Amino acid sequence: MLKKKVLQYTVFYEVDSEDGGFVVSVPLLPGCYSQGETLEDAETNIKEAIGVYLLSLKKSREPIPTEDKSYQGVVQIAFA
Repeated sequence: MLKKKVLQYTVFYEVDSEDGGFVVSVPLLPGCYSQGETLEDAETNIKEAIGVYLLSLKKSREPIPTEDKSYQGVVQIAFA
């Protein structure tokens, strides 16, 4: 039996101002996006998208990216 490894990825949620709901992306996995009507839906959907993405990498024998540490911040600038 294969032992499953728990991986962790930073995701970013954005409000979809055109259609409503949320769009979510995974910066470490280029092109890995999903969406959902609620944050909970978006989280469920991005987990599925990440799983499919990683499975595709595994089948192609490409390395699985792992995230050591991630930092996020908000900056303010004066702009006229």
